[in-house]
Amino acid sequence: MTILAEQVDREFLPFVRRPSRYIGGEINQVKKDLTLRDLTIALCFPDVYEVAMSYTGLMIIYDILNGIDGVAAERVFAPWIDAEKVLREKKIPLFSLESRAALKSFDIVGFSLTNELCYTNVLNMLDLGGINIRSCDRGENEPLVIAGGGMSNCCEPMDEFIDLFVLGEGEEAVVQLAQLIKSEKKVGTTKKEILLGAAKRFDWAYVPSLYEFEYNEAKIKSFQPALPDLPRRFSNAVVKNFENAPAPLRPIVPFTQAVHERVSVEIMRGCPGRCRFCQASFCRRPVRRRSVQKIIDIAKACYHSTGFDTVSLLSLSSADYPNLEELVTGLRAYFQDKYVGLSLPSLRVDQQLKLLPELVTSVRKSGLTIAVEAANERLRQIINKPLKDADLFAAVEAAYRAGWQKLKLYFMVGLPGETMEDVKQIVELSFQLAKLRKKIDGKTGQINITISWLVPKPHTPFGWLGQKPKSYFEQAKNLILDEKSRLRARFLQFKFHDINRSVLESAIGRGGRRYCDVIEAAWRAGARFDLWNECFDYELWRKAFEKSGIDVEAAAQRKFEPGEILPWEHLGGPDKKYLLTHLDDAMKTVKDAKPHSHTAQQ
Repeated sequence: MTILAEQVDREFLPFVRRPSRYIGGEINQVKKDLTLRDLTIALCFPDVYEVAMSYTGLMIIYDILNGIDGVAAERVFAPWIDAEKVLREKKIPLFSLESRAALKSFDIVGFSLTNELCYTNVLNMLDLGGINIRSCDRGENEPLVIAGGGMSNCCEPMDEFIDLFVLGEGEEAVVQLAQLIKSEKKVGTTKKEILLGAAKRFDWAYVPSLYEFEYNEAKIKSFQPALPDLPRRFSNAVVKNFENAPAPLRPIVPFTQAVHERVSVEIMRGCPGRCRFCQASFCRRPVRRRSVQKIIDIAKACYHSTGFDTVSLLSLSSADYPNLEELVTGLRAYFQDKYVGLSLPSLRVDQQLKLLPELVTSVRKSGLTIAVEAANERLRQIINKPLKDADLFAAVEAAYRAGWQKLKLYFMVGLPGETMEDVKQIVELSFQLAKLRKKIDGKTGQINITISWLVPKPHTPFGWLGQKPKSYFEQAKNLILDEKSRLRARFLQFKFHDINRSVLESAIGRGGRRYCDVIEAAWRAGARFDLWNECFDYELWRKAFEKSGIDVEAAAQRKFEPGEILPWEHLGGPDKKYLLTHLDDAMKTVKDAKPHSHTAQQ
């Protein structure tokens, strides 16, 4: 185990702009003597400290692994551009926050993959740690590289770099995997044998090196295991007893301000809705809920160990939690006199939400977020989001009456069956919702609207569809801004996702194993922090695709045939026939429901 504490203090920290990202030592961190442990694990997040420390999943795994006897887990985050420069110039290997141990010294290097555009940071972190980026080039003395998180369900573009993917939920899977590796390591089992043992034992463990693809031009001809007794399809790990699933009661308190600095309690897992564009709603099943008392107990414990002034209730759709009223009342009773606010993200507009703004008087009134997705009921029917205009207007009016002054709305452009008239209606609907406040206090509501471009996702009914061309999105963006000007709606603030980034997400997200070369080429050409505007360079990616003989925009717009072997169909997720039924229903609705003028309540 190589500890770099002196070198980091002397040659690294004085030369970086934000040393607080790299010093560790925060309240509630867990630091064990790594030299005395049977198994050491570096938990890596391929983004900067402020983003990584806001990711609840990583903190849960950190807490679980450090609770196992003989196991030590430490955090390693992506160094920002200035820090990478110092590390490379001074030949300092990437290190962990707790012990400042070299990444290469750990037995396991585990990555959380939350987005397609974090992949180049994974390669960069491996390289900065002195670890060969390709699995086939790693020696017996290099760590096992494991990955989990939402992207594991469509991980083929990263197959050449990762030894094993954990599909689904990690709480129980990481314990089983850690125990297996710990016991096998003791008896001197080789990495290859450990991986084979995991692949045979766990139906959520995908070891890409044990499988081969055969291609017919761009299409997959076959997917075969290298050995006859290996599975051909994998299942997502599922935590059945969610009530008692581990939740960190002493979260780490960041030294530098994180993106989300709050007590985060997951109240429900899975989503009862089936929005046809949403990978999480189809992959995270079944729906499970924590009891009101359990949630309140977790929130109290976390508050007393951190002093955070906001409690955030996490789920894919908090409005669907059946005992929301009882929960909010209970939390308010305990936290109100402590000046602790409640945050309720992911609210779905329905009959229940009309009651909610009044109910959550302790929620800070800075803004209420609603994912509307589409500006009329016809399009919402196509995407399977049963939101009525009447409910939306009633909920927003209730929010204004309860004291909310700002709204944040989410819309998506590029949906099947969409017309430019539908796009224009996004502005009209937002305009009407802002004006709705006038009858409450005579003022106009302030509305922030985020527009994203549909990225067809694996394991969803829309995964077979091609993305709309870039020119379509550019036309839509101009139309929205023109319509805003025409209405003189300065109280509407539009924010648009980067179109090039969405194209890249569509291309990589549904890509196969051949895309590993593209990702490596982009990284070698300088791709880093592709989710950050100041770093993202689309031209660099376009050339990396070109180098592999792929047109990135054609890849994003590619349609898959219903009978085609999909690059992700073996990787957990729902049954293909079930998804195709959803797709057929959507296409039938596109055909039957003709576009009509907006009928929202005036």
